[in-house]
Amino acid sequence: MELNSPWDGEHLRLRIIVVVMLIALLFLGGSLWRVQVLHGSEHTERLDHQSIRRVRLPGLRGSIADRNGTVLASNRPSYCLALYVEELRQPGRSSETIKEVERVIREISEIIGVPPQVSRRDVHTHIRRRLPLPFLAWSDLSPEALARWVESGVSFPGVDIHIEPVREYPRGTLAAHVLGCVGRSSLSQDEKESYHFYLPDMEGQFGVEHSFDTRLAGLAGGRLIRVDASGFKHTERFEREPRKGEDLRLTLDAEIQALAESLLEGWRGSVVMLDARNGDVIAMASAPTYDPSKLHSGYTRLRKDKSLPLLNRAIEGQYPPGSTFKPLVAIAALENGGITASTTYDCPGYFELGGVRFRCWRRSGHGSIAMRKSLEQSCNAYYCQLGLKCGYDRIYHMADAFGFGHRTGIALDLEMKGLLPNDTWKRRVLKDGWRSGDTCNVSIGQGAILATPLQMALFAAALGNGGKIYTPRIVAEPWEEGDLVQKMAWSAPTLATVRGGMYDVVEAETGTGRRARIAAVPMGGKTGTAEYGPRDARRKYAWMIAFAPFDKPQYGAAIILEDANSGGRDAAPRMAKLMAGVFGSKPVFLSPEEGAAAAEAAAAQEGVAL
Repeated sequence: MELNSPWDGEHLRLRIIVVVMLIALLFLGGSLWRVQVLHGSEHTERLDHQSIRRVRLPGLRGSIADRNGTVLASNRPSYCLALYVEELRQPGRSSETIKEVERVIREISEIIGVPPQVSRRDVHTHIRRRLPLPFLAWSDLSPEALARWVESGVSFPGVDIHIEPVREYPRGTLAAHVLGCVGRSSLSQDEKESYHFYLPDMEGQFGVEHSFDTRLAGLAGGRLIRVDASGFKHTERFEREPRKGEDLRLTLDAEIQALAESLLEGWRGSVVMLDARNGDVIAMASAPTYDPSKLHSGYTRLRKDKSLPLLNRAIEGQYPPGSTFKPLVAIAALENGGITASTTYDCPGYFELGGVRFRCWRRSGHGSIAMRKSLEQSCNAYYCQLGLKCGYDRIYHMADAFGFGHRTGIALDLEMKGLLPNDTWKRRVLKDGWRSGDTCNVSIGQGAILATPLQMALFAAALGNGGKIYTPRIVAEPWEEGDLVQKMAWSAPTLATVRGGMYDVVEAETGTGRRARIAAVPMGGKTGTAEYGPRDARRKYAWMIAFAPFDKPQYGAAIILEDANSGGRDAAPRMAKLMAGVFGSKPVFLSPEEGAAAAEAAAAQEGVAL
């Protein structure tokens, strides 16, 4: 009998082990193929879903410049010190990482000489909500602090300079009400669902920044960040680079704007200058003003300020126009009222209606006076009688056709339309019908009628250019001509009479606006003083409107000063400085004796309703 060799059993076991191992290897290989090849894309997608974070990057905002290319709003780099928490990560609980971040912040604070701008709570919130993003411990560092950091030579892992764009207004308060300001935008629900972390754009809040926000705003970009199971960043790459928005060129002239604003120093009021040939806004000043780069930090204080610095008086301020409205009454009467340039009325120093006296500035009266002289002298008695003779309906329809009581259409938010009252309005608001006294009041620019400085500048420009009314334009576009709303059908004799009276206002020795004269550039104008407030504490708005040069007007302008003496005394000299600056001329200064006499006469020479 032959016995089996013990090696046979061993060989059998080895063969079985090899077969099992081969089967296991085949199983593992198949599993790996199934995971990495057959279902690889699914697992990669699942991994990306769990570890990839999308970050929204704000677009870069376009700049704003004046008509000559002077930059009025742009972006500047804000240098920040950022901590990358993943590189400061400590073993153990998150509190250990927070302590390490706080330690680094304290050491950096000693180096740069700037107290920490963040708290422990800020660090905790960042780790809990925005861990993959850089933690900005200091923002907008001064050049001195930044230099101390660079020159220190100290190496901190996980700390670096981070640059963010900040909106800058290089000319400070210049044209603040026109430019407006920006704030951080709120994201739509669709955007929120597309990103894990949102760095919002700058969004226009007021002025041009708001009205043209869609053109100025850039296109947002995106960045992909891969994080580990704890949320710390590992790698990152751009998904899409942010893009810059459109640059805008305004119709403003920065130097004329600066001049206009200087004329309002110490006053509440507004100066508006338009190009009479196309409606371009050359200057739009409102005082008091503010610095748009500091608006958000001081918004509450400015909002509570009784002088209303946030109010753009040029388009939001509504004032009785006073005697600056008389040229329109004259036009309405000449065109439709059976009145001629030679029509005279007697002025004994007042006009009496139902026991109420509407006084003229010259208590002794002007005697018999015709239309051209009535404009030069701003005779209240004349315009009360003219308004009653013409009839208020004609005055109302002429003013309505011109645009009083309507917005001009300028591309700025918050424009007010003023008020052009009539019988329907009075019955609805005051529960009373229209009376002859109301007609007298409106005929001298008092009573319920209200206008904005922009409307009055547009009126001045139309008187200069022969009745062309343009939509005021604040952003320069490719076309040469402005948007002509309409051409008023004012006859040549009517224009000659009214414009002649406005020429005398400035150029005649007895004109109410003679203090607006400048050398070598004749102009037409009209002063006005409108009273408001209780009868025992009346205050005055001082107005002047003007166009120049007289023969071929290039500009129409309006100036209003709140709580002033009169248009001839306060607004006219400022009109002279404005026009002199524009035309490179100089005001025609009166002698001390003439100046004193002119000031005394001008203070009393603006008609008001008593």
